[in-house]
Amino acid sequence: MKKINIADITLKKLSEDRAVSLLFREKSAIANCADALGADTVELPGVKSPREDAIICKTIAQNIQNAVLAIPVGFSREDVAFAWSCVQAAKKPRLQVELPVSTIQMEYTYHIKQNKMLEKIAELTAEAKALCADVEFSALDATRADEDFLLAAVKEAEAKGANMITVCDHAGASTPEEIAALVAKIKAAVDIPVYVQVSDRVNMAVASAFAAVAAGADGLKCAMVGEDVLLTGEISDAMQACGVRIGAEVALNQTKIHASIEDMLASINHEAYETEKTVSDKKKILLDADATVAQVTQVAAVLGYALSDSDIGNVHKALKQVCAKKGAVGTKEFEALIASSAMQAPSTYHFEAYTTTSSNVASSMSQVTLTCNGEVICGVSAGEGPIDSAFRAIEQCIGHHYELDDFQVQSVTEGKEALGSALVRLRNNGKLYSGNGTSTDIIAASIRAYINALNKIVFEEA
Repeated sequence: MKKINIADITLKKLSEDRAVSLLFREKSAIANCADALGADTVELPGVKSPREDAIICKTIAQNIQNAVLAIPVGFSREDVAFAWSCVQAAKKPRLQVELPVSTIQMEYTYHIKQNKMLEKIAELTAEAKALCADVEFSALDATRADEDFLLAAVKEAEAKGANMITVCDHAGASTPEEIAALVAKIKAAVDIPVYVQVSDRVNMAVASAFAAVAAGADGLKCAMVGEDVLLTGEISDAMQACGVRIGAEVALNQTKIHASIEDMLASINHEAYETEKTVSDKKKILLDADATVAQVTQVAAVLGYALSDSDIGNVHKALKQVCAKKGAVGTKEFEALIASSAMQAPSTYHFEAYTTTSSNVASSMSQVTLTCNGEVICGVSAGEGPIDSAFRAIEQCIGHHYELDDFQVQSVTEGKEALGSALVRLRNNGKLYSGNGTSTDIIAASIRAYINALNKIVFEEA
């Protein structure tokens, strides 16, 4: 019998349809469950928050053992490169070019006509192929597309290196017979596998999937949970009972599929299934009180920190304490924990004083005074704003330039006399060192953060 490949789109559906707020461990649990059940592909949602999403995608890429890991490439060459950086560590990476082919979606979403969309399909497919051997073209809203244009689009994608085509029924109003007819025409137009993403909006997902397979479809896209989508458990049961009639089968683990999905759902935050469309701050949450030492190590590594075992232990302990009060932390908070908990180095350099001048018509000028081993060191420098000039003055003091990888400022308390917190990340020989500082004066807080990171570098190099 013909094996029908199964692509799991649970993460993508939850993210796109419901603006779901899932924790780091919950997203990993969903991906791992799909992989364990025998899904041929695990699909990631498109990148919306580059910093947070990159951490999650890279972590999942390291954990997926058997399935292909696929990610949409966005709409520009820069988006393609970033998507590739998220999955290139996977054992079987795939880049997905997902573009609408119906007139209404092309003009409403991207404000372009058919000829420009063909050019964009060709451009993105070729760009993705240059980076990754496995490239998919997904024809979004294909059931409402002009048939001649749809066929031209899939042929163009194949010509530029696409390894597979996906036909998507986003409208959800097509009958099984219409889905089958469309699949048959596309199969006749290309020589690469054709997948189908059917809808269950009118309760015909399984029937449409069977019709597509009978017409020659090579794969189906399913979700373990979600609305208006072909459910993994249902298609598994249907194939087990009736697949022999159409000469097809799936390689899902039939014996534990339902129990595994139930266990996975029980382990994740059920607040994720609220129907509110508001995207809350929880979308950026990465770690909570249940995070293990291994997860802390993994997230720190993805962020670029090479921490010792003792530092990891300190950060993990601090994370537990914070999460006991507020539930979970995001990227910025996690980096602040690293800055305050990891490698508390002795103060080689001490911050003494600073003065600065700044205006909107001239460069800022700062003077920073430090002490080192009892010696007073003074640096003066100009810059684009008071903080830039202060950092340059510090470099003049120490006689060395370090790459500023990141700089963040946030308020710790409220009111006119609010306490400000600054986070500085310096890169030295490819390794990151973070420092934090607090003060009612944000420039002083920034200088203290820079000196804190600097002292860690000096201590490690001693």
